[in-house]
Amino acid sequence: MSDLQTRQLIVDTAAKIFGDHVDKPMLDAAEAGVFPSKLWSLVTENGFHQLGSAGSGTDAQDLFSFLQVCGRHAVPLPIADTLLANRWCGPSAGLASVGRVGANGHVVDATWGRMAERVLAVEKGRDDIQICSDATVVRQRTNMGGEPADEMKLGEVQTHRVDPSPYAQLALARVNLMAGSLQAQLDLGILFASERLQFGRSISKFQAIQHSLAVVAAEVAAAMRAADAAIDALDGDRFVPEVAAAKSRVGEAAGTVSEQVHQIHGAMGFTYEHRLHHFSRRTWAWRDSWGNEFEWQEVLGRHLAGVGADKVWDFIATRG
Repeated sequence: MSDLQTRQLIVDTAAKIFGDHVDKPMLDAAEAGVFPSKLWSLVTENGFHQLGSAGSGTDAQDLFSFLQVCGRHAVPLPIADTLLANRWCGPSAGLASVGRVGANGHVVDATWGRMAERVLAVEKGRDDIQICSDATVVRQRTNMGGEPADEMKLGEVQTHRVDPSPYAQLALARVNLMAGSLQAQLDLGILFASERLQFGRSISKFQAIQHSLAVVAAEVAAAMRAADAAIDALDGDRFVPEVAAAKSRVGEAAGTVSEQVHQIHGAMGFTYEHRLHHFSRRTWAWRDSWGNEFEWQEVLGRHLAGVGADKVWDFIATRG
């Protein structure tokens, strides 16, 4: 079986499992602090938690392609953190949570930190990470998407060097989660427009709705391409600039897509009872996680300035 066939099998299997098990009641419960243990059992039983890890027979592209599926279904697990922790530090069947080192030395924004067996701390600009197996919860918090994002106090830590930049890899994980979520929002917009009747016909027949869906489709396509380009650069010198471009582009797409799809849904799209907010709010949370587009635009701008005016076009127009 080729690498592409293996990747497609992973994507199709994950989509089937999440499509069958991740529903609105589960998402509502997760936002109330109920950990979806049965879903996590399905993830581990199918070996998804080992994707991209040494000895798994899969690579980083499989890992990030899987994250796009997770984003498309708003999977309420710290799956990105766990996959990267297993890739960096060796596979484990337990949950991992990755957060930033705060001003007081605590780890902040640790997704499902309260449930994690390992908590990892990452600082921008540093290639070494801290790993702790006895972290304690200082304060339980949630992010804009309703995901637990706890503040943790680390106990005894080990340090481990990660290459390439762990901060950029975490940003790339959020890029792929967002790309999948944007595709889900497009799907919801198309479905609603085809089913909603106004003046005796589907609102998908109205030019204004068609224009909005076309804008959303273009933004989703651009987001997917930016995410794929950053994945392709993972083992090369262009990795950080490609992540900067991807996080910037997908962050911009997040604003446009959510605005347009909510408008297509009208008042219904703003209700808690509808599914749309589970995707739009998570996308907004991931947009700011591990650097928003303004932070990464600065990184990209500094890189292009360093390349020099004579070589900027070569950098943009080539992949090498």
